[in-house]
Amino acid sequence: MENSIVLLVDDEEDFITPIAKKLKKRHIEVETAPNGEAGLKKLAEGNIDVVVLDVKMPGMDGISTLREIKMKYPLVEVIMLTGHANMEAAVDGMNLGAFDYLMKPMEFDELVFKLQDAVKTRRLALEKIKKYSQEV
Repeated sequence: MENSIVLLVDDEEDFITPIAKKLKKRHIEVETAPNGEAGLKKLAEGNIDVVVLDVKMPGMDGISTLREIKMKYPLVEVIMLTGHANMEAAVDGMNLGAFDYLMKPMEFDELVFKLQDAVKTRRLALEKIKKYSQEV
C-alpha cells in the first residue's frame, strides 16, 4: 500500500481517531473527515485511493456520499462501514459500486486486508486506462 492515501469518513471521533493512528503506524497515509460533505471536499483536494465510509452519519449519509464519489471519482474504491441494523444499506452500497463493506465493530486486520485489495484493484484499473490511452 505504498504511496496510497486512505480517507476515513465517519462522524464518530472515538472510532475514527484510533483507526487513523493504527493505519499511520503501518505507514499508510490517512486523511479523515467527520461527514460526507467534508469527505467530498478532501477528495477534491487530493489524490485519495480508497475511502472508508460510514453508512450512518448526520447530514449527507454514506449512501448519498457514495453516489457522489462514484459520479465524480469513479476509480476511487469505497469500503462501506455498517452496523448490523444497516445491512440493507451495505448491500445497496455494493450495488452502487462500493468495493466491499465491513460490519462495525470490525477487526483491524480485516480492514487492512480490504484496504490492500482495494488499492490493488484501483492500481490495476489505472494501469489499464493508461495502457489503453497509449494504444489509441
